[in-house]
Amino acid sequence: MNRNQKIALGCGAAGCLGLIVVAIACVILYFAWPFTTTNSNSNRSINVNRSASGSPESDTTSSNDDSDVATSSSMSDDDKHKLFQAAALTQDTAVIQRVWRRLGLAEADGTPNDQYTQFMKDHVTWLFSNTDFMQSVNTPEKARAYVDEHIND
Repeated sequence: MNRNQKIALGCGAAGCLGLIVVAIACVILYFAWPFTTTNSNSNRSINVNRSASGSPESDTTSSNDDSDVATSSSMSDDDKHKLFQAAALTQDTAVIQRVWRRLGLAEADGTPNDQYTQFMKDHVTWLFSNTDFMQSVNTPEKARAYVDEHIND
């Protein structure tokens, strides 16, 4: 192999790695971005009914009981990331919001809280070393089954 072939091979490998990083970043942004808006016409928004005092009475996308509140201290970081990733892959806003609340990443109205930003930074790193898990929940149906099985762990 001559010098030019080695350079071409190295550039091709670097380009592929760069594309993978960009693709993962785009997927993360795709799932994180819609939750920053509360447009009632959007199919990805969360509709919260408020009482006269302005406090949430009920969330129309899921029950508003204490079982969804963050009690994730018993979960390992790996389990938290698996649950988060599986929820994102369901493409179901109600499931995603329930998992976010379960992991302590969202307020009662579904908006991301302060812990969300750090969790997302850690999640990007986690994604690179857990491709096997991502393959195991590669359809919305498999992802939903994983969430249903592990949401109460």
